[in-house]
Amino acid sequence: MKELKYLNKYLFKYKWHLILGTVFVIISNVFQIVPAQLVRSSLDLVVENIRVYKSLNGVSAQNSFFEVFAHGILIYAGLIVLMALLRGLFLYFVRQTLIVMSRLVEYDLKNEIYEHYQALPLSFYRRNNTGDIMNRISEDVSRVRMYLGPAIMYGLQLVTLFVMLIPVMFSISSTLTWYALSPLPLLSLSIFFVNNKIERRSEEIQKHQSKLSTFVQEAFSGIRVLKSFNRENESIKNFTKESDEYKRQSLKLTKVQSLFYPLIMGLIGLSTLLTVYAGSVEVIKGTLTFGNIAEFIIYVNLLTWPVTSLGWTTSLVQRAEASQKRINEFLNTNTNIISEKNVERELQGKIEFKKVGFTYPDTGIKALKDISFTVNPGESLA
Repeated sequence: MKELKYLNKYLFKYKWHLILGTVFVIISNVFQIVPAQLVRSSLDLVVENIRVYKSLNGVSAQNSFFEVFAHGILIYAGLIVLMALLRGLFLYFVRQTLIVMSRLVEYDLKNEIYEHYQALPLSFYRRNNTGDIMNRISEDVSRVRMYLGPAIMYGLQLVTLFVMLIPVMFSISSTLTWYALSPLPLLSLSIFFVNNKIERRSEEIQKHQSKLSTFVQEAFSGIRVLKSFNRENESIKNFTKESDEYKRQSLKLTKVQSLFYPLIMGLIGLSTLLTVYAGSVEVIKGTLTFGNIAEFIIYVNLLTWPVTSLGWTTSLVQRAEASQKRINEFLNTNTNIISEKNVERELQGKIEFKKVGFTYPDTGIKALKDISFTVNPGESLA
């Protein structure tokens, strides 16, 4: 996280986006928890009133009872739909604050990098490939944006949802809560390890993409030379070689990614099975109702994505830190041409060199040594 401290100035600049986004995340989580409680109440109402309805079989009051019962269920259904709509509205506000903040920081960071590009000497561009320079302002900044947007957003959602939801679950049944939560740490750890493999594969792809971009840029810029010396076939072979390596690395990444969703769905299913099993035992004992089981299943599903995203967001943070390190190294590269102050002088037209030398910075070759000459106005030197 040391490298990412550089971004704190941008977080402070857009602090109101961050504060409002946090508030909207909390409100949207409230509208996630309340519907589960409405489902519990409505399901318990159905179970209890079905028995009463059957006991009124053949009695004239049965139809009136059914109308009242149906009206109550419709009210619960309407409230659940209303909660879902309100949650969707506040999720929209979350994205309009946190995700927009990440886009604004991305814009500012790209401008800062571009301005620094303009100040660097030509020697910097001789030492660095064009593809690598372009990747710093595109791919690296994009990874930093993913940290500032989705990583922060899902991190806030995970923390606030756990703080709000876990006490509610324990207040209903501590036994059922432990059963429901037991697979979630395993889920998070598994996704963390899978994401680490995905990250390593992505790094390899990034390197080969940079090589491929550099190769294409150099080939197009020197296309006349290639055609003049009839080197098209050799260039095609080299491009095919780089493309095949890029494809091979991409396929390796795809194989790792294919484990992702089956792993998630398997562990989610295990958590649901444990919840139903433990809940059924409690229902038989009479300590819980059918509505409580339904409520817990909803809670488990609510916790699944934030816990799942924990491994993903951790990977996003790691990748962003690596990218920000590359960006910081570049931003810390200073030009060797420094003017401490702007000194305006009237040109007299006389040029004088006294024991001037010049050494090429990349090769160390001394091109000039102790050169002295004077060129008066109207004269030329060849």
